[in-house]
Amino acid sequence: MGPRAELRCDCCLDRSKMGRSSMAGPAMLLLLCTVCRLALGITDGLLPNGNFERGPAPSQLRGTRVLGSSAIPSWRTSGFVQYIPSGKKQGDMLLVVPEGAHAVRLGNEASIRQRLRGAARGARYSLTFSAARTCAQAEQLNVSASGQSGLLAMQTMYSSNGWDSYARAWVADAAGEVEVVIHNPGVTEDPACGPLIDSVAIKTLNPPRRTNRNLVKNGDFEEGPYIIPGTKWGVLIPSRVVDDHSPLPGWMVESLKAVRYVDGGSAAVPRGRRAVELLAGTESAVAQVIRTVPGRRYALSFTVGDAGNACRGQLAVEAHAGRESARVAYESAGSGGARRAVLPFRAASARTLLVFFSSFYSTRSDDMRFSYASNLYNSLKNESVYIFFWKFAV
Repeated sequence: MGPRAELRCDCCLDRSKMGRSSMAGPAMLLLLCTVCRLALGITDGLLPNGNFERGPAPSQLRGTRVLGSSAIPSWRTSGFVQYIPSGKKQGDMLLVVPEGAHAVRLGNEASIRQRLRGAARGARYSLTFSAARTCAQAEQLNVSASGQSGLLAMQTMYSSNGWDSYARAWVADAAGEVEVVIHNPGVTEDPACGPLIDSVAIKTLNPPRRTNRNLVKNGDFEEGPYIIPGTKWGVLIPSRVVDDHSPLPGWMVESLKAVRYVDGGSAAVPRGRRAVELLAGTESAVAQVIRTVPGRRYALSFTVGDAGNACRGQLAVEAHAGRESARVAYESAGSGGARRAVLPFRAASARTLLVFFSSFYSTRSDDMRFSYASNLYNSLKNESVYIFFWKFAV
């Protein structure tokens, strides 16, 4: 759900005064507005100053360290926070800013926070932000909103440029304002050590629904977290262990590793605009429970292919539907091809678990990244909806 606005104005018009004034001279109109209300919902996209391009005044900086909790426009900060320009060096290491000219760095026990107006009680929201490690091998971030929090480990970086984007979802517990907080709970000898943060955005997530064409909710993955325009590394969706409310409506990340949400600008998505990338082979899986009739037969159809990312070699995907499973191999030329497959199954209960994961991958010779891709169409009674998975891991 995107930005919502409601404008209502209830007015009274005094016709008797209008009549007398029109007889006496120039027409006069008395307009009494008794109610004029503007209600705005949370707008999808970057938060105010979400890319940190508006920075502190020179007097509010000591080198790169931010002085004062409100020095960065639209944000409040605490702890050891730095305002990092693109090209800044830390010793021999270059601190890369993924977008624009600036980012913030969260040192020991540092946090950034912003209050957003227009939250709807019971609505689900997803926060997207980009982050990069700068010191420790196992940096962490705690992301919280509406009293719900999750700890995101940054031990594994999946993109070759050192940056990853992350998504964290929550359900608003009250209408009105909501405060989002990104906090570095780490404490190191160097108080400045900590992750870089950039491009903080939000999206309202629509509740998924089954259709009369398919039992799978959000089977085409078109509903998901906000993807920063122009980025090529997608958005990591954390494991269900980390995030109770999935940023991918209808789906659960049923594994210890994250999956990545991508768009057609960074992957060869044959249909629609969105896709899911499975990371770390069988350690990364997505699942959904669908309603079925015990004893009735169903057909889960899907397509396996590659993402057009120059990954060549043997790829494979495994699909599970209750007690039935299928493994589909695909020889990738790295150019975005695909092939169809069908998994027939008989429902054993009123709920059937669907699980998809990659079981074989190949490497790219230019940077030795593991890559895997698969497309899946899910169907019931020959009426199908599209699902696409793209495997890509370090």
